[in-house]
Amino acid sequence: MKNPPNSPDWGLLHAFLATAETGSFSAAARRLGLTQPTLSRQVAALEEQLGLLLFERHGKRLSITEAGEELCAHTRVMGEAAERVALTASGQRSDLSGHIRITASDIVSAHLMPSVIATVRKVAPLISVEIIASNDISNLMTREADIAVRHVRPEQPELVARLICEAKGYFYASTEMLDRTGRPQSVNDLTKLDWLALGNIDQMVDYMAGMGVPLSPEHFRASSENGTVTWEMTKAGLGVSPMDASVAKTTPQVEALLPSVLEVTFPYWLVSHREIHTSPRIRLVYDILAEAISADQA
Repeated sequence: MKNPPNSPDWGLLHAFLATAETGSFSAAARRLGLTQPTLSRQVAALEEQLGLLLFERHGKRLSITEAGEELCAHTRVMGEAAERVALTASGQRSDLSGHIRITASDIVSAHLMPSVIATVRKVAPLISVEIIASNDISNLMTREADIAVRHVRPEQPELVARLICEAKGYFYASTEMLDRTGRPQSVNDLTKLDWLALGNIDQMVDYMAGMGVPLSPEHFRASSENGTVTWEMTKAGLGVSPMDASVAKTTPQVEALLPSVLEVTFPYWLVSHREIHTSPRIRLVYDILAEAISADQA
C-alpha cells in the first residue's frame, strides 16, 4: 500500500508531536536527542509540506494552533502504534533475556511498576525484573540497579538521563477528615489541620513556608521517610500530605486542598549507565518505562 501524495515523513511528525507535548523546541529536542535548530527545521518543513500553521511563535514561547491540535490527536495515535510495533518486534529477539533491576521511589514502585512488569512479560517473556524501592542514586553508581526513575537529574557524567515529562502534585486529605474538620477556604485555614511529614519535619516546615503556608513543627502529628506509608496515613484521615496527581486520581477517598494555590510540578527522569544504555534488553525496558510514565501522566 503506497502512501498518499504529500504524505508527511514520520520523522517530521515525530518532531511535531514532541514539540506539541513539551511546549517548546528546546524541550522537544532534548527528548528526541536532536539539536534545537534541527528540530525547528523539521517542524517548519512539516508546516510547509502540509500548508498549515501548526504553532504560533511568541518570541521564545509557542502556542499550538487549532490545526496543530487536530493533527496532534492523529499523530499521537500513530506514535503509540509505532511504539507498540517496535516494542513487540524487539521483544521477539532471542537475545532479549536476563535480569534487569529498576530502582524508583516507593510510591512509583507501587503505583507504576506492576503495569511495567506486565508489559515486559508480554513483549519479552525471558526478561525478569527486580524492583528496588529507593530514592538513592547510588543504586546506579554501585551497579545495584540498571535503570532508575528519579525526580532530580543526576550530575554524574557516567550516567545518561532522559527527561520524560513534567508531573503535577497537590496536597491531599481524606474526605472523612475534611468532613470532620471542615474544608479549608484559604491558606490560613490550612493551619487548622493536622499535617503529615514526608521525611524531615523541619524541611517540610521550610518547604511549606516557601509556598506561603505558615506551619510549625507542631502541625506535623506524624511522619515517615516512606511515601507509601505517609499516603496510607493520609487515606486513614491522619493528616494532609503531598502526592503525585496521577496517584491521587486512583484514590477516591481523598480530596485536593486549594489546588489553584497549592500546586507543585516535578520532573520524571529515566537514568541508566552510559555504557549499558545500548544493551538491547535494557533499551527495551527503558522504552517501556518511558511510555508507561508518559501515559500515566497524560
